[in-house]
Amino acid sequence: MKNNSGIIMTVIICTISIMAGCACPPSDKPSDQTVASVDLKRYMGKWHAIASLPAWFQKDCYCVTAEYSLQQDHVKVVNACRKGSPEGPLKVSTAKAFVVPNTGNSRLKVQFFWPFKGDYWVIALDDDYRYAVVGHPCKKYLWILSRTPFMDRETYDMLVETAKSKGYDVEKLERIPQECPPAID
Repeated sequence: MKNNSGIIMTVIICTISIMAGCACPPSDKPSDQTVASVDLKRYMGKWHAIASLPAWFQKDCYCVTAEYSLQQDHVKVVNACRKGSPEGPLKVSTAKAFVVPNTGNSRLKVQFFWPFKGDYWVIALDDDYRYAVVGHPCKKYLWILSRTPFMDRETYDMLVETAKSKGYDVEKLERIPQECPPAID
């Protein structure tokens, strides 16, 4: 019984540590951080990650994509990348995303494993849904997304400036290589 209580205490401490690491102080003007609204049906489909702030879970990833599909009570998220090189093995992660009420669908909570959910904020979005910028309230995550694997320099620079104006450290942005051979199913 003593061993079990030690294990339980370790799990509790680890859980609290993880949750504390996910918390951040609220933004001064949260309404300025996200777009006014997102048409979820138009947002669904495949997006290519053109650049991002480095994240441990995407370390050494090439040709990063995210595919969204509307389900009855959530959005299904399928993230994929080539691990290690453009020809490397395909790494796939699935999650569920839930719209935060009263945010015009511009804020979601993404859950890769229960009970933890992370913030997904759409902070810029093209009128034609060709590109988007996704961030996090603590400014620790940022992705520049495109419907195509490549983005022209002018659009990219404009999106970087948008992220910078919202307080993101764009000096740390890294371009994500998108020159991978087609996947063979």
